[in-house]
Amino acid sequence: MAKKQSLAQNKTVGHFLAVLFFIVVGYAFYTAAANMNYVWKWNSVPKYFAYEETKSVEAPIDGKLIFENNKYFVQGDEKVEVKNLDSSFLFEYEVGENLYSGDYIASKTEYKAGPVLSGLWITLKISFFAMILTLIIGIIVALMKLSSMVVLRDIATVYITIIRGTPLLVQIFLFYFIVANIFELERFVAGILSLGIFFGAYMAEILRGAIQSIDKGQLEAAKSLGISNYQAMRYIILPQAFKRALPTLVGETIALVKDSSLVSVISITDLTKVGKEIVANTFSPFETWIVIALLYLCITSTLSYIGHRIEKKMAAKGGIS
Repeated sequence: MAKKQSLAQNKTVGHFLAVLFFIVVGYAFYTAAANMNYVWKWNSVPKYFAYEETKSVEAPIDGKLIFENNKYFVQGDEKVEVKNLDSSFLFEYEVGENLYSGDYIASKTEYKAGPVLSGLWITLKISFFAMILTLIIGIIVALMKLSSMVVLRDIATVYITIIRGTPLLVQIFLFYFIVANIFELERFVAGILSLGIFFGAYMAEILRGAIQSIDKGQLEAAKSLGISNYQAMRYIILPQAFKRALPTLVGETIALVKDSSLVSVISITDLTKVGKEIVANTFSPFETWIVIALLYLCITSTLSYIGHRIEKKMAAKGGIS
């Protein structure tokens, strides 16, 4: 009991010292920022996420405003329907009043998603589809690498060597300006394919190692029971390989999300591209990049948390050895 209490006290003291360390570091950064010759504009940050937009509807012709069949019209020499006008607008004129062409009949204020939210959505979409492609390529290439056919092993080896031996940024440029132009691919698709192909090589090596770590006796036992190689790989080997490789798979997913920022070089309006545009328009680099960094941190922290939860759940069931 005394030993447990001592461990608990040490843990509490450790947490306290860690918090104290971060407070000191935070205060140091705050002091340095306060002494900078820079005007902080944090009040402009909310409009990066959402902003108000006022829509106004003008009278198309001279005439009288009328309401028929749940639609608004202006009756002059002819009757013209007023487009995009409904009861949700705040009306400047009442039905029956005379209007002149160009008069504002009504207006409405709506909240619109700001550039940061739009960029965040693009980043999430690219990361999601690229991760699916990464898994598909990773599984196929890993099986090719383990194949008994020399031609498949050679193709997989050359692919992995080239992809892992060249920078992602260079691959994105080459893929977009050469392959995407040849096949007339959109830049969004080119970005997904570039990320998927790059991380697919790393995923293949991760899965190959995980598959080889499974006891070969399991495959031999499956064969003795009349189970085909395909069925044994799908239902016995691969599930165990994924469980063992889970921590590394989560790490690769996090790396993919962060490296997705590189697709901004081919003018895909993701979070990083949005950040560049905001800085160019507002001259607020510090606030902008801090916000962008925090959003990336939120995404990666969420993925890390989900991965740890799955890992603990599997470990509790004896799924990870």
